[in-house]
Amino acid sequence: MENHPDSAPKRAKHAALARPDVGEFGRHELAILGAPCGAIQALVARLLPHLAPALRMAYVDADHAAGDAALGAPAPAKLVPAVGENGLSAELVDKITYRQLNTARALDKFSQPELLAHESIVLVNGNHFRARQQVVIVDPRKPLDKKLDRLTDVRLVLLAEGQTELPPVLLAHLAGAPLPPVLPLADAAGIAAFIQQWYAAAVPVLRGLVLAGGRSERMRTDKGALRYHGGADQRQYTAALLHEFCADVRVSVRPDQANELPAGLVPLPDTFAGLGPLGGVLSAFRADPNAAWLVLACDLPLLTRTTLDFLVSHRQPARFATALQSPWNDFPEPLITIWEPRAYGELLRFLSLGYSCPRKALINSDTAVLAPPVPEELRNVNTPEERAEVETALQGG
Repeated sequence: MENHPDSAPKRAKHAALARPDVGEFGRHELAILGAPCGAIQALVARLLPHLAPALRMAYVDADHAAGDAALGAPAPAKLVPAVGENGLSAELVDKITYRQLNTARALDKFSQPELLAHESIVLVNGNHFRARQQVVIVDPRKPLDKKLDRLTDVRLVLLAEGQTELPPVLLAHLAGAPLPPVLPLADAAGIAAFIQQWYAAAVPVLRGLVLAGGRSERMRTDKGALRYHGGADQRQYTAALLHEFCADVRVSVRPDQANELPAGLVPLPDTFAGLGPLGGVLSAFRADPNAAWLVLACDLPLLTRTTLDFLVSHRQPARFATALQSPWNDFPEPLITIWEPRAYGELLRFLSLGYSCPRKALINSDTAVLAPPVPEELRNVNTPEERAEVETALQGG
């Protein structure tokens, strides 16, 4: 009996994930309103001794001091205790132009990078904290002899006013390693240029990923095995495009497909099962979380080097991702995207909230979205009818 298309089970666009029952700020939240802010703050202050320490208490407020000052009004007294006092565990304050989070949670080597995951460069006060690489200032008011254990990878030396030479203790410490560049401390432009070059040199390597693990239910045959371009199937054609721009190329497949790839292709079996394209991207990051991944779906037969060259040339490594805008709506195309390493943790965060849609992650993150140079090349082909149209177009019909 032939299956009629209308009788096929309805295809879910995204994986059906149970989402946590979270409100605006947490699972259990109460908005206190109907009274002046001072009265609400006073109420919270009185409630804390009764609720803590059995409950960890956080307070969310906005700081209107700047607006009050502009109107000539005195700044209101702070009625809510400081974090760590009277059982207050965290305080989130909307400062109008920025947000401020005060928390009693101890910082550790896991939470610190998590809090700063969105930053491109972090400049650290080395007198109090350590960092993997260092800039050393030569200033007689702060001798270096007691800080040598922190100088593990010196990249730049700055000379304070009146200093012309590196002190012997620093030269001895750096002996055996290439001497880092030396600049005057007053040369702000030169220091900034060095930091920019240092950052550019650390841009993550770009690897390629062909997404070919779908079940092709609408096409009713494996889309990756279709041949629009002579003898190469779509997995081979897409991988060949990526090889021009990427250090190496993998093909994302379901585990049962790994042995079915044509010779010369390197499989990357999904380790995040049942998540669709997101599972392929996460599996790639699991394989190499320090690389950026240029991800292409295998159902883009019109895609050429022109579009990829444009995307790679306009890559913005400081962002969450660099994506092309869909010609058919205002959204980024997640399956023609360069995902930077910082995207790994963010994608897992979206997954933890019950979202498996990579486009949603792009829309709600710091993504660089570019207008495609040839919009038609972004057309994906999912049905036999679409396949016939594209084959005709490729044949010049």
